[in-house]
Amino acid sequence: MERCLLFLSLSSLLLLSTASREDVRLVNGSSPCAGRVEVYHDGEWGTVCDRGWWDMSDAGVVCRQLGCGDAVDALGGAHFGPGSGRIWMAYVYCRGSESSLKQCLSPGWGIHNCNHGLDAGVICSAPQIVRLVGGTDLCSGRVEVHHGSSWGTVCYADFDQQDAEVVCRELGCGAPKELRGAAAFGQGEGQVWAEEIQCGGNESQIYFCPTAPSQNQPCSHGNDVGLVCSGYTESRLAGGHDICSGRVELKYQDTWWTVCDACWDSRASNVLCRQLGCGTAVAVPGQTWFGNGSGPISHDVFDCRGNETRLSQCAVSSWSRAACSREQEAGVICNGSVLSTLDGTVRLAGESECGGPVEVYYQETWSRVGGSWSSREASVACRQLGCGSAVQVYSSSPSGTGASDVCLTGFECSGRESHLVNCSTPHNLTCSSRERVSIVCSNRRSLRLVGGGGRCAGRVEVLHDGSWGTVCDDSWDLEDAQVVCRQLQCGTALSAPLPSFFGPGNGPVWLDEVGCVGNETSLWDCPTARWGQTDCGHKEDVGVVCSEFKEMRLSEGCSGNLEVFYNGTWGNVCWNGMEEDTATLICQELNCGNTSKVSRTGPREESAPNWLDHVQCRPHDSTLWQCPSAPWGENKCDKTVAVLNCTAEEDENEPRSKLSCSSAKNQRSCTNHWPLRVVGGAGGCSGRLEVFHGGSWRSVCGDSWDMMDARVVCRQLGCVLGQGAHGNATFGTGNGTLWLTEVNCRGTELHLWDCPHSVHSSCRSQNQAGVTCTGDLVMEDAAESYDDVITAVDVHPDSVAGELAEGDAPEYYDDVITT
Repeated sequence: MERCLLFLSLSSLLLLSTASREDVRLVNGSSPCAGRVEVYHDGEWGTVCDRGWWDMSDAGVVCRQLGCGDAVDALGGAHFGPGSGRIWMAYVYCRGSESSLKQCLSPGWGIHNCNHGLDAGVICSAPQIVRLVGGTDLCSGRVEVHHGSSWGTVCYADFDQQDAEVVCRELGCGAPKELRGAAAFGQGEGQVWAEEIQCGGNESQIYFCPTAPSQNQPCSHGNDVGLVCSGYTESRLAGGHDICSGRVELKYQDTWWTVCDACWDSRASNVLCRQLGCGTAVAVPGQTWFGNGSGPISHDVFDCRGNETRLSQCAVSSWSRAACSREQEAGVICNGSVLSTLDGTVRLAGESECGGPVEVYYQETWSRVGGSWSSREASVACRQLGCGSAVQVYSSSPSGTGASDVCLTGFECSGRESHLVNCSTPHNLTCSSRERVSIVCSNRRSLRLVGGGGRCAGRVEVLHDGSWGTVCDDSWDLEDAQVVCRQLQCGTALSAPLPSFFGPGNGPVWLDEVGCVGNETSLWDCPTARWGQTDCGHKEDVGVVCSEFKEMRLSEGCSGNLEVFYNGTWGNVCWNGMEEDTATLICQELNCGNTSKVSRTGPREESAPNWLDHVQCRPHDSTLWQCPSAPWGENKCDKTVAVLNCTAEEDENEPRSKLSCSSAKNQRSCTNHWPLRVVGGAGGCSGRLEVFHGGSWRSVCGDSWDMMDARVVCRQLGCVLGQGAHGNATFGTGNGTLWLTEVNCRGTELHLWDCPHSVHSSCRSQNQAGVTCTGDLVMEDAAESYDDVITAVDVHPDSVAGELAEGDAPEYYDDVITT
């Protein structure tokens, strides 16, 4: 076997000249952004040998030079077939930052020991040039394409089912569900493109689809095309006895996901059974009753009405990043399965699927349940039905399909089982006509937290008899709060704040004298006064703060270290390759503009936990909490955390971000959150107050400004309680517009935007509000004093976001290339 050693010094390697995209091309691939790499030199096209270090860094340079997005794969061995003619480049070494392949290190033109069986190839992602705007999520909306330097709409007549297939696939939204014309998602702005998109339907991105001049011009915005995609493309039940029973699995792109049992209920189960041709659901056992799946676990919540024919017709939200273990995977048994006659299968004989007389299948017949049931047995039945937890257990008169004189008794459960078959064996007996167990499950009664800036903190409100009402603070303590957090799947209770901390509610005061032990699964399991019997007013409404309450902030208002509040503590978000689209989404959530630059630096507080790592948002994610990441606290930060610099205006030299803001429900939106900062004072806890809104920092009028307002601002800035509330431009006037006026806080609000206020009212330019707080609050205080720092936004001196140096070429490149 021939071996050849070429000894070269690094100084003799040629730094090849800069070239345009016309100097490189991809040949023999399925699209313009995939194929064998060929370069143009000395009037002739030639190939690149993969021998040496042909890798993703090299492929990335080729993709970027061609305007084809990011590298997906770097291939060798003539994957796209052998070329012919010259082999121009070999032993290529790119750092990844070059703008052209010819800028990468190489021994020189034509220097190689290769044949065309080693020709290099790449597959690129292609740029993202399509988005859906104005829908209920990022998988529905008006179709917009990026062309030149702006976004434009597409005429309904120029867009068909094959085009829709490609768009839904590209956005990671599954298959197209519905095409809509007549500007169903609102009329767009800018140009209606005068080209017809002619996809075949199999392309991976619309970038690869041919176009032709439209025959339907002129076309107005009244004919803008809209599209609704399905999200998940396939559904199945796995691990069961047949196709009508098993673990719920949903296919997203090319991966099968299992579903967390906390995100799945009887209505979704009925829809899935109907979709699979398996009838209706007779049991919804959780706790991985059908064994563990092998794919990732989905936290998507399917909000089905129950009458849909397919899951794709249900609204889907991703409301939680709470950990869901392999012991919490949802399962379904449909009545088309042989398991529907499994002993212990339960149904309710009333009109409601989550409330009524209990019937259990046992020894080949359905029987009513007699004797006495505790909340433990009722909880298992509710869980098995996918109806939440037990609210009520009572006796009722016999009716329905069960026998009138024979019933089942003897069930004994711990309350943690996922199916009655896991409880003790029942037995038949003759029951009196008055003995019949009935239950009511929590899906007929609702609980929520309001006014806390998230679903896991706020005033406790319960839905009863069709009306939302509050809970009185009499006897309310941390044990009661623990039950609320558990029932809402919000972790554990961090605090039970003072009465009316989250503001007074309205409507009835439903519950009083709540006396939970703390281990109950539902607030309905706790002793209370009878519904609506209370002498309390709304000034005594209780609130709760749970460990799964999450917030995020930037350390300097709309720039700085990205930090998140979780489990009662502010912590860091690791950099680890965070992309600008992810950072842009965060800026939009913080109302800090629609673009962002992301870099890295060290944490501001070395003692703060590193909460999140490997955050990578997908096109359809609308909040940071929906984006995939490593589990809470699991990280490889290496002391580099994310730094964001948000801007409200886009760089004319950069392509417009594919992310967009919308006023539509559930769509990625620019929220009403106002980042705050204080300027002109000493340190980060005193100065003139400024609020970021509409792309600029704006001042606050000093009219009605007092210590209650200052208290809220100091809390939000992460400073100890306010010492002074200033007007009359004590800290100077600044250059911003006076925007916010007549602020009237109670002092207990979590955010300034929760306070009554006016905007754009008249105010003297010299009357600008300022605050003096007593100093910075240390990170550890967050867990101890939620009242002071739960929504803190620290303002610290500028941090320098240092970039790590690019690695040099391997040392041995300087000495030897072995072939």
